[in-house]
Amino acid sequence: MSQFDYDLFVIGAGSGGVRAARIAASHGARVAIAEEFRVGGTCVIRGCVPKKLYVLASRFADEFREAAGFGWTVPEAEFSWPKLVAAKEAEISRLERAYSANLEKSSVATFPSRAVITAPHTVQLDGGRSFTAGRILIATGGAPVKPNVPGVEFAITSNEVFYLPALPETMIIVGGGYIAVEFACLLQRLGVKVTLVYRGEAILRGFDDDVRRVLTEAMSAAGIEILIRTDLKHIEEDKAGGRRVTLTNGQTRHVGEIMVATGRKPNTVGLGLETVGVEINTAGAIAVDDQSRTTAPGIWAVGDVTNRINLTPVAIREGHAFADTVFGNKPWLADHRLVPTAVFSTPEIGTVGLSEEEARAECGGGVTIFQTSFRAMKATLSGSGDRVFMKLVVDKVTDKILGVHIVGEGAAEMAQLLAISVKMGATKADFDATMPLHPSAAEELVTMRTPVR
Repeated sequence: MSQFDYDLFVIGAGSGGVRAARIAASHGARVAIAEEFRVGGTCVIRGCVPKKLYVLASRFADEFREAAGFGWTVPEAEFSWPKLVAAKEAEISRLERAYSANLEKSSVATFPSRAVITAPHTVQLDGGRSFTAGRILIATGGAPVKPNVPGVEFAITSNEVFYLPALPETMIIVGGGYIAVEFACLLQRLGVKVTLVYRGEAILRGFDDDVRRVLTEAMSAAGIEILIRTDLKHIEEDKAGGRRVTLTNGQTRHVGEIMVATGRKPNTVGLGLETVGVEINTAGAIAVDDQSRTTAPGIWAVGDVTNRINLTPVAIREGHAFADTVFGNKPWLADHRLVPTAVFSTPEIGTVGLSEEEARAECGGGVTIFQTSFRAMKATLSGSGDRVFMKLVVDKVTDKILGVHIVGEGAAEMAQLLAISVKMGATKADFDATMPLHPSAAEELVTMRTPVR
């Protein structure tokens, strides 16, 4: 009989923790998991799933307007924010029930409580109940960070925006990352006048420069005001119930709401990590090796709390690799190379591999760039100014595709499929030899013949 209550205790029931718990249990381990909020974690409850539902809702504004070009007569549309919020809540509640049911089917004990590590192999729940475990997995994710400026308590984050009782007429969004631009695009289409405030030179730092430029132009054309080299200085609550916002450029704006999307931090505070010697790195995340082991014996960590690549599929893959390796005698590592990603702005971005800037810095033999921009077929009748942008970054010596970058409708779906080709080492010659599928936007990926530089 084991000396521990459980073989594995997981702290955090987000996507990574749930996957690890279920896989470990499938290998015969006795598993427990604790979650202080709602099963499903950030992605399911207040992240990518509800956000994508809101993005889809916002795009109907364009669909209704553009339908006339295809012969449709559409009466003036009315949007109900409370109905969307209720529909979103019903869906994430369904997903939460599904996650919980799958844990139960896997015979994983679930505790709706905060859990902290109090000693080696020991966790304690709220209320004082303690359990011992042969191994502990930390999968507590991350949380939004608010900047340290006066009055920041009057601002909301990406957590609260999902539950606003009503949409404001005007909003300032502070930040230039994917969360900021996604909410700027979707809220503008839902009727909010949005100003995006970003301290940097261009939005979406880390993405390909051409992609950043194309999205900036599209957002501006949609009516979103973008203020670069500008930051938040001060927030006050005004007499009308809105917010009086002072910016570093000297402007003062009166808006209905202000949202800060200036970054996220790993959830490491108050977990008792210092008690057992779990190292926190300079980024404030749990330091782990390539097998997700922490510096403390018997403790692992996966997902955003490690600040490697903060994407849900990465957390799931890390959790699965941990469980197979430790409990299934099937060792393997989560591969963090060539991870495809998307920004669900409108137009959306899909990308995999290196940006042109990264490739030029890393590729000693030089790179060749192929790119195109064209009017989407739908736009020819709808009358919209929507365009599609595509870019291939190619190693000049090996002819391998180093990066693919797309801005336009369906970009995320294309990037997921293209990731397979790029992961397999496809060359530009392989793309050229592939027969185009006509008429489609994606055919342009295999018909670009003349490099632009």
